[in-house]
Amino acid sequence: MSRKWKIWLGIAVLGTGLVAFNPTPPDRTFEIVKNLDIFATLYKEVNSYYVDEINPAQLMRTGIESMLKTLDPYTTYIPEDDIEDYRTMTTGEYGGIGAVVNKKNGISTVIMPYEGYPADLAGLKAGDQILKINGIALEGKSSDEISKLLKGQSDSKMVLTIRRMNKTELFDVSLSRERITIDNVPYYGMVNESVGYLKLTDFTTEAGSEVRNAVNELKEDGATKIILDLRGNPGGLLEEAVNVSNVFVGKGREVVTTRGKLNNWTKTYNTLDEPADNEIPLAVLVSNGSASASEIVSGVMQDYDRGVLVGQRTFGKGLVQQTRPLAYNSQLKVTTAKYYIPSGRCIQAIDYSHRNADGSVGKVPDSLKTEFKTQSGRIVYDGGGVLPDIEVEAYDYAPITYALMSDDLIFDYATKYYYEHPEIEEAKSFTLSDEEYSEFKEWLGDKDVKYTTQVENDIDGLIKSAKKEKYYDDIAEQIEALRKETLHNKDQDLVTFKNEIKMLLEREIAGRYYYQGGMIESMFSEDLEVLAAVGILNDNDRYQKILKGK
Repeated sequence: MSRKWKIWLGIAVLGTGLVAFNPTPPDRTFEIVKNLDIFATLYKEVNSYYVDEINPAQLMRTGIESMLKTLDPYTTYIPEDDIEDYRTMTTGEYGGIGAVVNKKNGISTVIMPYEGYPADLAGLKAGDQILKINGIALEGKSSDEISKLLKGQSDSKMVLTIRRMNKTELFDVSLSRERITIDNVPYYGMVNESVGYLKLTDFTTEAGSEVRNAVNELKEDGATKIILDLRGNPGGLLEEAVNVSNVFVGKGREVVTTRGKLNNWTKTYNTLDEPADNEIPLAVLVSNGSASASEIVSGVMQDYDRGVLVGQRTFGKGLVQQTRPLAYNSQLKVTTAKYYIPSGRCIQAIDYSHRNADGSVGKVPDSLKTEFKTQSGRIVYDGGGVLPDIEVEAYDYAPITYALMSDDLIFDYATKYYYEHPEIEEAKSFTLSDEEYSEFKEWLGDKDVKYTTQVENDIDGLIKSAKKEKYYDDIAEQIEALRKETLHNKDQDLVTFKNEIKMLLEREIAGRYYYQGGMIESMFSEDLEVLAAVGILNDNDRYQKILKGK
């Protein structure tokens, strides 16, 4: 027997041994062992006889990932090479320069330096293009490769070669990497004299403490009402969802119950501490991007009638994942349970356990959703995310606005504006004058802004259908007249949609001077969900009627 085959036999035997100690029902044991043997021998044969050279590690990873895709999107394989990125996601910590860096027009660009971290202290600005790292040219490198060059051990030194808009020559910036801790609460402040606001973007370690500290400081600043913004928050650690909920509900209250296949994964989590404030009027902002831990917190506030939810229906992820160690420092993140909030509902919107014949999954139909009640008797439902108490339709930008953002023209003009204006007024009150907006329009004059409107797409569809059904020759003249009438005009659209374009320009420019907090503050007077939240918090009669189900 060859040495290689002995190795494969060992793998199969190991698989058999693992099954022997696994609490799997006996009637499935043979099937598991059989299929492990088939997989091992198939893998050996492909590696030995496939016509071209293959990468065994990549082949195995593809097989594992394809297998896990048949379960749900949250059960994933984490190879050793990706462990650091996973730790960053769960802890919010990494060794780096403290800046958001993405590719713009194919060039690595600083999007936003974190205030007080190495990139900021070394003088890097939003809009700076990073051309080299320690003499290594970045042209042609992927975002992952560039990210690995930027990250490293704390105190390790690096030199970045930078191109800046207001400089003709390239220049080098020397800095040292540090242990970067990404704040779960990147901003908190006062919307007005009585309403405090805090933005929670993640549920990594210390999220609960950060929210508690923010609420306490906002109260010291005069806040008698609070807005908790969970829009776009994808979730994170379940324990931190409990801790954040504990900021607003009393000690010993049930927050969430998890129920899984194994008894030790079925557990109820209660609040452990006294709240920061369990009476202050509270509005929670949610969106379609609010998921998992965000839905636990918003659902708990709704189930206990603790606050009013404002925004759009949440994502609908009622599943819990745990990491399990695998060989060679790799890990499996596996869905182990569903979670249930205090009313008894599970907000999971998609049933991954019952797939269609084509492998797709569908949403839980309304006919199968169950009615539950909040503490005061308000009716709520399971199986479809958390529905807000006050629905605010998500704002839909015009095609030209999307084009200006996706083509980085708003970003680039904000960089230009920054170097032409040494300072601006505070972010909350900063506005562009009509004259300045006209300068922006003039700057766009020679820029190729490509976009099509939905009406234009519909006309194209009409032409296609007319030609297919052989009616086009009869209506060609009318269709062409309609096309001319509705053909978009960049100059006209810049006037028609001035308000929303100007708003996004002001936000981007404010971020140049006041970082992420400035971008948030600049939107207070325009943000539809924030305005709705302020409105309900300032109308106590309506606020109380919503919470009491009247």
